[in-house]
Amino acid sequence: MTAYELAAKEYASAGIDTEAAINCLKDIPISIHCWQGDDVVGLDGGGSLSGGIQTTGNYPGRARNFEELKADIKEAFSLMPGKKRLNLHASYAILNGEQVDRNAYRPEHFKPWVDFAKELGLEGIDFNPTMFSHKNVKDGLTLSSPDENIRKFWVDHCIACLKIAEYFADEFNSHCLVNIWIPDGFKDVPADRLTPRLRLKGSLDKILACGYDKNKVVVAVESKVFGIGVESYTVGSNEFYQNYAAKNDICCLLDNGHYHPLEYVSDKIPALLAFYDKLALHVTRGVRWDSDHVVLFEDELKEIAKEIVRNNAIDKVMIGLDYFDASINRLSAWVTGQRAMQKALLYALLIPHGKLRKLQDDSDFTELMVAQEEVKDMPFGAVWKEYLSREGLEEDYLSPIRAYEKNILKERK
Repeated sequence: MTAYELAAKEYASAGIDTEAAINCLKDIPISIHCWQGDDVVGLDGGGSLSGGIQTTGNYPGRARNFEELKADIKEAFSLMPGKKRLNLHASYAILNGEQVDRNAYRPEHFKPWVDFAKELGLEGIDFNPTMFSHKNVKDGLTLSSPDENIRKFWVDHCIACLKIAEYFADEFNSHCLVNIWIPDGFKDVPADRLTPRLRLKGSLDKILACGYDKNKVVVAVESKVFGIGVESYTVGSNEFYQNYAAKNDICCLLDNGHYHPLEYVSDKIPALLAFYDKLALHVTRGVRWDSDHVVLFEDELKEIAKEIVRNNAIDKVMIGLDYFDASINRLSAWVTGQRAMQKALLYALLIPHGKLRKLQDDSDFTELMVAQEEVKDMPFGAVWKEYLSREGLEEDYLSPIRAYEKNILKERK
């Protein structure tokens, strides 16, 4: 018997169908962020990074234009198993010299991305207004700015993004997730915490009133505890956005790097599933605080995947990745993180959740602890290798990346 056949037999003895797990995994789409490839610089020349966003390192080979970014994405995606979506920021508009600002972006500025995504056979495109790295981020504020003209600019930008998202949805016959994140906040103790949030609420109200098609576009809001330069107060807090989302029937996006280090998104997922039909995730790896490290197959990632699977929420939770590391090969970062997310989902699909749930309901916490430990010794690795083989991939993805680095990335000066 092969290693996989032996593993399948062992899992079957625990009531787990490995074939069903593999078939389920290959159909779970993961939205891959474009900004790992160029260190979040973007293509619209908006300006140097701002809004508390920083990349560290100067590893050679950063994509410098659309063609290089496409080539890198194509190579990285070829090494990733499973279904994929592309996640774009508005700052990746293809303007071709046209003098147009972000508040007036149109679908045609993103048609080259649509053509590229179709070429790769992707499931769809997700989208993000880019409210950082721009001259109209005034005193660190956007949608909550006391300057009405600044607020209007960013409201118009978000409305333009919703129209572009409808275009994406039509082109792929799939929803488009539009995630609104703002960098707004204060470095030191504010004199007024309420008024900026009231201004943010008013701005969001205007955006949602634009008449976008809710059957095509899923709007999400993303909170954050603090950021670089806004250590004392962020306008878009978790409490603000969860209440706003609930009242306005939109989606919460949970970024697992945007909370206190001992506050776990895996625990928030089932809490929100009790009230929301859909949730969105930005999966990252925070070290100490939000730091957007490359996602690895670690405990919290496993817990996030478990909550998605055990709560039958695969069709309710939209999974996206969000990290950027300029200190290592950027393609390796992309592939490592995507494969880690897939590993975690497969790991969760190979757990006898029904049995464990019954032990909990029966208050048999002794056997529950033992059973949960036994799961950790199951031959997960053999099933993962079988899945990769069926996807036409090898375990070794570093060798082709090294070859691409030697032939392509090192030529970029």
